[in-house]
Amino acid sequence: MSERRPLVVHLLFRFDTGGLENGVVNLINHMDASRWRHAVVAMTEVTEFRRRIQREDVQFLGLNKPPGPGVLQWGALYRMCRELRPDIVHSRNLAALEGQLPAWLARVPARIHGEHGRDMDDVDGLNRRNRLTRRFYSPFVQRYVALSRDLGGYLENAVGIGSQRIHQIYNGVDTDKFLPRGAAVASIEGCPFQSGPQLLVGTVGRMQSVKDQLTLARAFVLALQQQPGLRERLRLVMAGDGPLRAQAAQVLAEAGMSDLAYLPGERRDVAELMRGLDVFALPSLAEGVSNTILEAMACGLPVLATRVGGNAELVEEGRTGLLVPSADAPAMAAGLIRLAQDAALRADFGQAGRQRVEQRFSLRAMVAAYDALYSQALGRPPLDLEHGLRTTK
Repeated sequence: MSERRPLVVHLLFRFDTGGLENGVVNLINHMDASRWRHAVVAMTEVTEFRRRIQREDVQFLGLNKPPGPGVLQWGALYRMCRELRPDIVHSRNLAALEGQLPAWLARVPARIHGEHGRDMDDVDGLNRRNRLTRRFYSPFVQRYVALSRDLGGYLENAVGIGSQRIHQIYNGVDTDKFLPRGAAVASIEGCPFQSGPQLLVGTVGRMQSVKDQLTLARAFVLALQQQPGLRERLRLVMAGDGPLRAQAAQVLAEAGMSDLAYLPGERRDVAELMRGLDVFALPSLAEGVSNTILEAMACGLPVLATRVGGNAELVEEGRTGLLVPSADAPAMAAGLIRLAQDAALRADFGQAGRQRVEQRFSLRAMVAAYDALYSQALGRPPLDLEHGLRTTK
């Protein structure tokens, strides 16, 4: 295998558990190894999360960036580009955007930046400093990837990026790994509850402010207070670790419902956990394109999510799930009650969600789109995935 294969440097703030990072893992693991080499560079550190990448030829580098202005890291980024000599630098989100200027100085042939979602300090995209920072670096970026139409519109209208430079590529989900449980009863390892005897509502993700799991905990409490009969069956599963985990546990404890919930911390068996649920809930304050929503839909789960970011592009309200306003525990409680009381609706939503993922959000489609983007950026033919050959157009 020739080392003339182009090298793609995936530049992130930190390579650790998260939806953005999981998307990078899926991309590297499934792109054609005969066409592309990859390196993962973190502004701060690369954690054990790297073990999820299945290729042995991937390089990893953590730059150990200290807190403070990005200008202090330009030298390290420039030296990285000169040492690795990448063909493409693909940065992701604002925290890694500063790598584009050193990449330009190092004459990296193709420079791509991806917008995957918003953080707690700018959930509505109105932060003036963030917009100005994106504008400052925009001359050094040749192409942008927006994971949702919402983010694409933000880049064009709020930041001022020309539409011809913006490519919208949805995340893809591995439908062979994430699939419905079928007729068999699926148990979640270590969980005291089981679908069938109980009705399990669950969420998976980092427990931090922007994901707002506290609203889900409060909605669960409200649902049982409003419909006491549900207390016999309805159970809550909240998988993930972070600062909100203890706070969510406190909300449940104060309501006397600790024994009705399972908060196991971070889990690596997400596909198996999903198959043990009956309803998937996502209470985020902001989202790009949620990997966990796609994974839940692929597992045939009805989805209850907030109407933020790209969620409305994934969940067809009234067909694959329900959408509610963010930070609105009563509205989410109403959604929980409706789904808990209607088994036929849950089944219909789950079946339609699986079909939607297969038709529009497959991993194959995502990989093909990135192969085409990278190929276009370097002026080389894209891969013809239908026949396993490069096109000659």
